[in-house]
Amino acid sequence: MERVFISKKPALTTAIGTRLAAFLVPGAVIALSGDLGAGKTTLTGGIAQGLGVKEHVISPTFNILKEYRSGIMPLFHIDAYRLEDGNADIGLEEFIDDGGVSVIEWPEYVASFIPGGALRISIYDDGPETRRLVMTTDNDAYHPYFDALEAFLK
Repeated sequence: MERVFISKKPALTTAIGTRLAAFLVPGAVIALSGDLGAGKTTLTGGIAQGLGVKEHVISPTFNILKEYRSGIMPLFHIDAYRLEDGNADIGLEEFIDDGGVSVIEWPEYVASFIPGGALRISIYDDGPETRRLVMTTDNDAYHPYFDALEAFLK
């Protein structure tokens, strides 16, 4: 199933993430794609807010992984961009299986770690503040989120 949503400002992208958090369960994986500056970290910040994370979310580009454990469940923010050479054998599966929510930026570099049922979100820059979010999944648990998000954005 694929759904497309439009965000016309960064605060709305954050709100989309915040609302997504209400539908996430331990072990959830969000595979997040988009060019640099598309809003991947903005969306992840919203997910963190929805999970009750107290820390400010920053891009894990130079760290590969940022852990946030102050919310209702752990949030693992993974940036796989620096793993593009295929060297993904750094224990990512341990975090993905750790009972928290894993948000993976640049998931194409760690495709073998992305489980079935993951929510794939591609963010496209359609203007100075407008973003098109294409959400794809085969997990029926996300249907209520898509419907709620569609109603919210009207």
